[in-house]
Amino acid sequence: MQIIFYHPTFDGEYWLRLLSDALPGANVRVWAPGDDAPADYALVWRPPVEMLKGRALKGVFSLGAGVDAILNKLKAHPEMLAAHIPLLRLEDTGMGLQMREYAVSQVLHWFRRFDDYQALKQQAKWQELDEYHREDFTIGILGAGVLGSQVAESLRQWGFPLRSWSRSRKTIPGVTSYAGKDEMGDFLRGTRVLINLLPNTAETAGIINLSLLNQLADNSYVMNIARGAHVVESELLQALESGKVKAAMLDVFHQEPLPAENPLWAHPRVAITPHVAAVTRPDEAIAWIARTIGQIERGEAVSGLVDRERGY
Repeated sequence: MQIIFYHPTFDGEYWLRLLSDALPGANVRVWAPGDDAPADYALVWRPPVEMLKGRALKGVFSLGAGVDAILNKLKAHPEMLAAHIPLLRLEDTGMGLQMREYAVSQVLHWFRRFDDYQALKQQAKWQELDEYHREDFTIGILGAGVLGSQVAESLRQWGFPLRSWSRSRKTIPGVTSYAGKDEMGDFLRGTRVLINLLPNTAETAGIINLSLLNQLADNSYVMNIARGAHVVESELLQALESGKVKAAMLDVFHQEPLPAENPLWAHPRVAITPHVAAVTRPDEAIAWIARTIGQIERGEAVSGLVDRERGY
């Protein structure tokens, strides 16, 4: 079995050692320009067109939950990957736990008004603030897939009213499900905390805009831990300035690294992390990849298959 690996920032040799241990007998190599030797599987993140073009592969694994970089490149270079070759994304592999930690910690930070107390601290002002009440702190999750459902499950134990919105109806215990464009307004109405975990598709690009934000409850909060393309940054700033949105927690952006001149840096009610809400953990990712390759080799059904038309 021949496996090629490409990631612009990961330590390729480290990954090769782990992959060789997990797949005894496989020949695993880091792909380099000019390498057109046969391969059965490709493990990639933002791969060059020439890495995949013309290969008779049994499967391509994206080394992350998102596949939009590959799909966007395929639009311009459809010859990069034949339509019959399976494209797979990492469904969880430790990312679910990281997303749950990130979301729960920030929701509690807002709910207990720690952001407000920090602002008072900057003024050396000792003042007790009114408490927020759970029944008024409805959390709406955009995207109810593997990661969205896990975030909802972690928040449920804290007693917040929970709702989700997705392309199709989902059944998650303790979560009111809304689906489709016709139900978006009902989902937004009364939502106090909006958490975005949507896939990045043509339909979801720019979805968090001023029109959407104005349908949220007053003094709402926005958390984006999906993709930067979902948020119209200038319109989020407008909603913050008007007071409709009280604060935002952003992990992803249109341009990364976020340029120093971007006004989001300077806004006092915007918190920023550098795309670290959930990172690929080698041990768990490789265990899943090895197990999935085994299933493909045995002709079994696998999870994580990407529908190229839907974009996830």
